[in-house]
Amino acid sequence: MSVVKSIELVLPKDAIYLAGSSIKGEVLLILNSTLVDPIVKVELVGRGYVEWNEEIGASRDYSRDVICNNKADYVHKTKTFPVEDNWLSAGSHTFDFHFNLPPRLPSTFTSKMGHVSYFLQASCMGRERILAKKRMYLLVQGTSNFHKEKPLQNPLSVQTEKKVSYNCCSQGTICLQIQMEKNTFTPGERVIFTTEINNQTSKSIKTVVSALYAHVQYEGFTPNAERRSRVDSSELLRQEANTQITPFNTTKIVSAFNLPQVMSVSSNTAEREIMSTCYELVSTVHLPWSLASVKAKVPIVITSAPVDSDNRPLPGEGTFTCEPESAVQSPDF
Repeated sequence: MSVVKSIELVLPKDAIYLAGSSIKGEVLLILNSTLVDPIVKVELVGRGYVEWNEEIGASRDYSRDVICNNKADYVHKTKTFPVEDNWLSAGSHTFDFHFNLPPRLPSTFTSKMGHVSYFLQASCMGRERILAKKRMYLLVQGTSNFHKEKPLQNPLSVQTEKKVSYNCCSQGTICLQIQMEKNTFTPGERVIFTTEINNQTSKSIKTVVSALYAHVQYEGFTPNAERRSRVDSSELLRQEANTQITPFNTTKIVSAFNLPQVMSVSSNTAEREIMSTCYELVSTVHLPWSLASVKAKVPIVITSAPVDSDNRPLPGEGTFTCEPESAVQSPDF
């Protein structure tokens, strides 16, 4: 029978930790018998890793792929608990701990190309042998000092107009507009927006889809230390409105999204991080009778105030941003 019956980490349930804040918890160790010269410790580890395959191209060796990767260590702290008289009796033993997270951390993140993970690991050793260990992953929300030097006027309107053909010789215009009170949000916040569709055709419009996309730019290196980057997009949230927008009519649809509780903040690549993220709200009018669609896009900024923030803006140069195809900053709706 093992000397250690169990070792557990005790933390608040479903806690989300903000970069720069404190993590407080307990290590609960239960022994079956007396343990001499124990080493009981807990570690806080945060790291990120990205990897993807990239074809070299026909000009070089098109028969093989290049593996591009990159990694980062964000935090590694260890606390070893003092043990009186260098022995622990059979039964339960509780050890309190707390760690201060660094003020600049990326959020917990997972995708097919990379991840950012944080975990606590408690362990108990005896005579240079690990007797038991327990790992618990954490949700960490990154922070930013993201501020627009020239913020978009509020309220904000983004508009797209497209001429479409149908019934062989017929043509008409679809005007799609997204209206928002603001375009800067924090994780967990509710995003409310209005989609206005002006249908200047003789056909009805039945479906309007709104979705929030995350565009992530990954930074990596080839085995020859050549820097490479790659952008991958994913759909975070989606709503489909089944409506009946009659010919030569205008309809408004009010929609709302509840953002995830943990999100990567809008970031730049000037600091050469392994990944950076921007967001985009896209409304799409599908026109099956013309085999076309009309889209309006709004860049969305996700920010989270740092602990004791001094509110300094991030550098503007080198910023990876989502730009709308057509934007009208309208103060009159």
